[in-house]
Amino acid sequence: MDARQRVAMNLRRLRVSKGISQDDLALTADIERSYAGHLERGSKNPTVVTLEKIATALSCDISELFAPVPDDTKPIEPLRSGRRPPNRDWRS
Repeated sequence: MDARQRVAMNLRRLRVSKGISQDDLALTADIERSYAGHLERGSKNPTVVTLEKIATALSCDISELFAPVPDDTKPIEPLRSGRRPPNRDWRS
């Protein structure tokens, strides 16, 4: 597994474990939502500045994005899809 795939797996693991959608992560980290998806698929190379923004948005240390991923790790199940409930204030 190369570094880009390691970051992708850890980013998705951390985001899903905290119950954060890609939209909310992108908004909080001030990155494009589609770019967040590319990073989770390992199809784009993030800059250190972008990784720092993501780590801050996830309330974790940037080093957690580089944590070793066991070889037998299974893909992470996605969060429930769909629009936000109309009464939820997603900006807070």
